[in-house]
Amino acid sequence: MTGLTHLDGEGRARMVDVGDKPVTTRQAEARGELRCLPETLAAVRAGNTPKGSVIATAELAGVMAAKRTADLIPLCHPLALTKVVVEIAIDDALPGFTLRAEVRTSGQTGVEMEALTAVSVGALTLFDMLKAVDRTMTIGAIRVTAKSGGRSGDWTAT
Repeated sequence: MTGLTHLDGEGRARMVDVGDKPVTTRQAEARGELRCLPETLAAVRAGNTPKGSVIATAELAGVMAAKRTADLIPLCHPLALTKVVVEIAIDDALPGFTLRAEVRTSGQTGVEMEALTAVSVGALTLFDMLKAVDRTMTIGAIRVTAKSGGRSGDWTAT
């Protein structure tokens, strides 16, 4: 079990001690998508959905979720986030929505999980708000697309 940072010597899950790590600016970006029928996109564009402004609500839900990541993921550290941006756009080519989250902190551990959580909850919120209109929706392609800061340095998906 050596080399696995979230397990102790006996294989029990543990939160990693980041106390000796330097405080640096950490940033992560995540992306995802929700696919739906073209008619669903038309209803959103027209503002003709039963639950109102679905994009604005889902963006706000993503921001709120990023701030609560440590409450949802058992071994995540609670972090003081300095920036959370969630952007959702209609993408006719899917058809559906693309989601992007950018999260930043100054701390001793990264914010990849917060960015992933923001995108995931944003997509789930879209699904919830549109399920009465479209039961064919699918959520997918959720991934970290970039991170910076910390010991492992910067990384961008290719």
